[in-house]
Amino acid sequence: MNLPFSVTQSELFELLLNLAPSRPVFIWGAPGIGKSALVQKFADEVGLPCVSLLGSQLAPEDIIGIPQIRGNTSEFLPPKMIARREPYVLFLDELNACSQEVQKAFYSLIHERRIGEYHLPPGSVVIGAGNRTQDGAIVKTMSSALVNRMFHVQLVANPQEWLNWAYEEGLHQWVIDYITQRPDHLFSEPPKNEEPYSTPRSWHMLSDALKEYHAGADGQDISQDALRVLAYGCLTASHAGMFLAFTKNVNNKYLLSQIIKGDAVWPSQPEDRDVLYFLAQSFRARLLHDLPKEKQKINHDAQLLTHRAKALIKQLSQINYELAQMVVSAEEGKVLPDWFMVEIVRDLPRLVN
Repeated sequence: MNLPFSVTQSELFELLLNLAPSRPVFIWGAPGIGKSALVQKFADEVGLPCVSLLGSQLAPEDIIGIPQIRGNTSEFLPPKMIARREPYVLFLDELNACSQEVQKAFYSLIHERRIGEYHLPPGSVVIGAGNRTQDGAIVKTMSSALVNRMFHVQLVANPQEWLNWAYEEGLHQWVIDYITQRPDHLFSEPPKNEEPYSTPRSWHMLSDALKEYHAGADGQDISQDALRVLAYGCLTASHAGMFLAFTKNVNNKYLLSQIIKGDAVWPSQPEDRDVLYFLAQSFRARLLHDLPKEKQKINHDAQLLTHRAKALIKQLSQINYELAQMVVSAEEGKVLPDWFMVEIVRDLPRLVN
């Protein structure tokens, strides 16, 4: 399912507070984007225990229970995990990964909040979640009857909100500093083949690994070989390479700002090629973020950046022509503002030919 609108973590949290008490909500989103963690946070916030069921591992009897004869009749006894006396949050994770038979078992639980004769305690909340078809995860077509029983929202990763969370949780400083400089690397779409890729969850994993290795700010406690294994083991390959370059430059993390101000220059030694690549990518990201789409909206700071950017791109082209072209290219569908490209074509025509 692809919804026309997406929500961030904070927006979804607000929606859950208002919608979930009255109607079930289904959260769509890519693997590792933070769906489960957000539901747990919601449960903690409203003061309810959270019971998670993993749809991909359920059979119908795990929901409806087993029959028991009582006198001349029989009744189904729901599982102890579900049949509780106090209100709680029932989180149906990977709901769209379960079989059609299991989906049917969920109908009354989601719509009427009951299983047979058992009713969820008043005040209980039902939330579902699942991956999208394009994510390459295990998903099955959700029946129209089940779709129509829930509100649907699509979650996207928001770098600033994730950074706020990362600070609170005490993630490794290298990870926080890197995403601060490259927020566009927090999440990448799942690849078609079986390769690691960047998500909020994988950056969290890298942070945990760095802490286990006791990697310090000076990088003396972890070898480059070990760091390479860690980065390429959980991130998109291009992101992993740039993270390695970043760690080489970690003691001077403000180098790009110094280059833009004119207090430093592009590194030009062959052994600094990976650092130069990281800085060029970060410079492009800075231009994409700070330059307005329309020239009429340019402010004083953006005007100074524009003049400085053209000089820096020219200097970069003298060190590495391909990296200078990369800065102004339409990489990953992201293009610099048209008015800026017109000035580049005028002043540096060879770069865009």
